Amino acid sequence: MRIAVVGATGNVGTSVLRALARDPAVEYVRGIARRIPRFQQAKTELVAADIVHSSLIPLFEDMDAVVHLGWRIQSAHRPRELERSNVLGSERVFNAVEAAGVPTLLYSSSVGAYSPGPKAQPVDESWPTNGIATSLYSTQKAKVERLLDELEARKPDLRVVRFRPALIFKRDAATEIRRLFIAPWAPPFLFSRQLLKFVPYHARLCFQVVHSFDVGEAFRLALHSSARGAFNLAADPPLNSAVIAQALHARLLPLSAGLMRNATALSWHMRLQHTDPGWIDLCLQSPLIDASRAHTELGWTPKRSSVSALLELLEGMRDGAGISTPPLAPPGKVRASTG
Repeated sequence: MRIAVVGATGNVGTSVLRALARDPAVEYVRGIARRIPRFQQAKTELVAADIVHSSLIPLFEDMDAVVHLGWRIQSAHRPRELERSNVLGSERVFNAVEAAGVPTLLYSSSVGAYSPGPKAQPVDESWPTNGIATSLYSTQKAKVERLLDELEARKPDLRVVRFRPALIFKRDAATEIRRLFIAPWAPPFLFSRQLLKFVPYHARLCFQVVHSFDVGEAFRLALHSSARGAFNLAADPPLNSAVIAQALHARLLPLSAGLMRNATALSWHMRLQHTDPGWIDLCLQSPLIDASRAHTELGWTPKRSSVSALLELLEGMRDGAGISTPPLAPPGKVRASTG
């Protein structure tokens, strides 16, 4: 198999490359990213391209499958820029897949594409994907889901798989996640488990996590199957306030949704941290998801629990962990080229 991976140097991309490198059926991987690092992976050639501006058809023409992972998360202070990259960029990828005659497209959607839903009973892939109206990330994920619907309608022979993973963590993504969602200036020692004494409590503060390596394996398994459609990806157990507090040996601190949202909005508008208030809405309103279809049809079983993935991420934040790609590297640790 010859596979093109768009967004190859990020959190999920590096895990997909890792999984494909270990697969004897994979002959060649073309990793596509805006900035190419001094980073090597077996069977992989890294190519610089921007999905908004670059010619993509030549990059896809000789491929058996395209994996689309490219997505910019920040900054919500520049929504039009994110729209161009995430929605228009994804549309250009899909159009190029169609024009190049690639038989299989795998896309990383998100739990964030789902409409508001329950926390008590996980939902399957039939739950509506209209997003959370106040979350920019969520509404853009929902728009791309509609683009995929249109692609499948006009190109029924194209096998399309869309994964909807929960939050994706790994140690090597710790620096990126800290930079994108918290505050780059926060000293790493603050993320030591010994200092995390309180966990916010709210009845709907419950979310799911999956390890990035397990997501990479799901993509590899999908390449070997004939399955199509949507697949939820999440590890057990769901992380509510009590589960997190137990893992950290911390106490619960009750907070209202309004207080969490207002504090987040104020600090975001003051540019003290990078998480806009829509992420609070997304966390509180998104449903829990049922990953049974991935287990049954792909043979996918996560090897790491949600708790272990969370603790690994926190340890990575404490240690300043990362790898030598532009999205994941600690400051000053990578040199990249645009081709």
